[in-house]
Amino acid sequence: MVVAINILPQQRCRSLVLRGPRYGQSRLKVAVAAIVLAIRPTRRAVAGWLVALLAIALVPMASQPGHAQAYPQRLIKLVVPFPAGGPTDVAARLVAAVLSSRLGQNVVIENVAGAGGRIGAKAVADASPDGYTLLLGGTNVNAIIGTLYKNLGFDPINSFAPISAICVDSMALVISPGVPAGTFAEFVQYAKSNPGKLSYGATPGIYTHFAPEFFKAKTGTNILFVPYKGGAPAITDVLGGHIDMVFNNKSTLLALIREGKLKALAVTSAARWPELPNTPTMNEVGVAGFPSEIWFGLLAPAGTPPAIVEQLNHAVNDGLKSAEARASLDNLGMETRIGTPQDFAAALGEQRREWKAVIEAAGITVE
Repeated sequence: MVVAINILPQQRCRSLVLRGPRYGQSRLKVAVAAIVLAIRPTRRAVAGWLVALLAIALVPMASQPGHAQAYPQRLIKLVVPFPAGGPTDVAARLVAAVLSSRLGQNVVIENVAGAGGRIGAKAVADASPDGYTLLLGGTNVNAIIGTLYKNLGFDPINSFAPISAICVDSMALVISPGVPAGTFAEFVQYAKSNPGKLSYGATPGIYTHFAPEFFKAKTGTNILFVPYKGGAPAITDVLGGHIDMVFNNKSTLLALIREGKLKALAVTSAARWPELPNTPTMNEVGVAGFPSEIWFGLLAPAGTPPAIVEQLNHAVNDGLKSAEARASLDNLGMETRIGTPQDFAAALGEQRREWKAVIEAAGITVE
């Protein structure tokens, strides 16, 4: 902005010329004219007042809608609160590609693993609500941990602005080929006959931990828990026969089951998986109460402007309608979920209710 000030020696005629953004010019001219005409100040005083008035006029310009920069203007970070290779990471990489193509900005994945997803979730909850730091969350970090953990340093629901659901998954109970059982009933009988001999692996404090504990409570079996930092290393160890059992996602296990590397005994979905028509559901084998779906979705820090939330929601939904995205999810056995931020918020509330019942039935507590 260029300011030209001409104060005549006679101090009877003073003029102000402004060249630059229009905002604030009228207000500034009126103010200067009023001062000049009312008190006929010295040339030095007028110059000082003009500098001050210019500062006042210019401060709000950046905050006016006409001067706001369109979102996004720079790289977007998508935080995955679990290690690479798991189902959350898979969903995140799909969404990153969708957002990047629709928004015209790079979207990078940052895996911030640890504490069952709580570290990564807190990092996003504490981030600036400007749309440049997002969370790939859902059932684990937004629906479950609030029912189990206290003093998290953030609220799993209220510290976030839901943007959009992405997809849903379900789980299967699988065992190592070395376990001498071919059906659900045979496995339960073998576990009861060998209390404490079998083991399962999972990340502590997430649904892959709660599901086998719920299974144990429902079947009266004694199977040892071996903690892992992520689902991928637990699956590696069940493949190698170091542990005997895991519950994990369809998107992670389906290929291994098809290849005969793991034996699927039951699935948690409401209906049998089309890819495994001979594998029963948990309801069919007499173990009721398993939540049938695991949700994945995109969230931002609470306080993110509604316009940015809506823009991100539109980009995700538009991307999920593409043939490429649908094919990617179909290959993983995941189901697309398209909807509003309010739809996703309602789904998280229902997930919280269902998993709270599982945790209570299994008698799971944490210090």
